[in-house]
Amino acid sequence: MELEIDMSMRMPVVFVSHGAPDALLKAPDAVACWSEIGQLLPEPAAILVVSAHWEARQPTVSLSHSPETIHDFSGFSPELFRMQYRAPGAPALAERVASLLSAANLAADLNPNRGLDHGAWVPLSAMYPQADVPVTQLSLVRDADPATHFELGRALAPLRDEGVLIVGSGAITHNFAWLDWRANPDKAPMPQAEVFTDWVAGRLAAQDISALLTYRSAPYGAESHPSEEHFLPLFVAMGAAKDNTPQRYRPRFSYGALSMDAYLWRD
Repeated sequence: MELEIDMSMRMPVVFVSHGAPDALLKAPDAVACWSEIGQLLPEPAAILVVSAHWEARQPTVSLSHSPETIHDFSGFSPELFRMQYRAPGAPALAERVASLLSAANLAADLNPNRGLDHGAWVPLSAMYPQADVPVTQLSLVRDADPATHFELGRALAPLRDEGVLIVGSGAITHNFAWLDWRANPDKAPMPQAEVFTDWVAGRLAAQDISALLTYRSAPYGAESHPSEEHFLPLFVAMGAAKDNTPQRYRPRFSYGALSMDAYLWRD
């Protein structure tokens, strides 16, 4: 099946902090934010999601025609395990992604049947609840740095002129040691998490790419990300967005220290 391309409008780029797996149940501010973003966007021909929850030796794209809903977590409400997101796959887009990466001298793999992990289906359930837009996922590159993922996004930028919505899904802060799993939603966020979240917002508004690429030297940068995988989707989104300045969305923090900030880049 050919990918139907709408050349009439350059698609925006989105980054969402997808929070804990139970965000759909316990983060109403974030869910409302994702829904609002979905309503603002022009209808995409297809969606490419880069999620923190898929890493591979080199960039890998899913060819699945009917991607399964992957419940890649444990210890949460049984209601979450009953949730399904039955969007069609986008194998033509997957092939296009691999071609763009190859043209940028970034070797890419194709996975015949990778489904949608919760970094993809949780926010998409709010953005596109009808699950009627074809979706594929692109992996992160295991052990690669922010600059590599920024260049990955640069290589994917032409998709914006082909009706494709690029969604980075990760977290602005992701330190489990900071979380209070019993926190009241009204609880003030942990100061360290709030400081780093606002630093990121300021650097994005200033388009200070060099500072963001070296974020671990920023106030609480390394502490906000003991491992980097949840921050790397932001760099893919930044690369794809090129010179656009993002609009910031600020849902309440989740579990006291998970920033739920989202960003929308559009012309």
